[in-house]
Amino acid sequence: MKQLIKNSFSADTTQNNISIALLLLRVTVGGMMLTHGLGKLTMLFGNDPIQFADPIGIGLTASLALAVFAEVFCSFFLIFGVATQFSAISLSITMFIAAFIVHANDDFAVKEMALLYFLIYVVLAIVGAGKYSIDNWLSKKIA
Repeated sequence: MKQLIKNSFSADTTQNNISIALLLLRVTVGGMMLTHGLGKLTMLFGNDPIQFADPIGIGLTASLALAVFAEVFCSFFLIFGVATQFSAISLSITMFIAAFIVHANDDFAVKEMALLYFLIYVVLAIVGAGKYSIDNWLSKKIA
């Protein structure tokens, strides 16, 4: 019991613990973002006219395609730890646009989820995938 209490207040982390935390973060956030992206993927390839925001002025279809690329493909990459930093940067740009352009005039409560995702993706872009990832495996094969 004493060790449990001591460990609960310890600032020590091992590389393994960090890699496990990164794995859990990648899989959870990637899976959650997929739920947003799959609806957009259906919209992109559906028969109905595209009704989507064009926040950066490149056209409805192009805007939707970029959102689908980030929210579907980059989320899959993130889950498996493939091109993690590139994927996290793509997703962070998407969430930045969602929070500060698409929802610019909305209350904070509307922007909050995009901002939370944005922060998580920025952290993943900085620290990478961790050792439980295809990125790590590939880096060992290349070296």
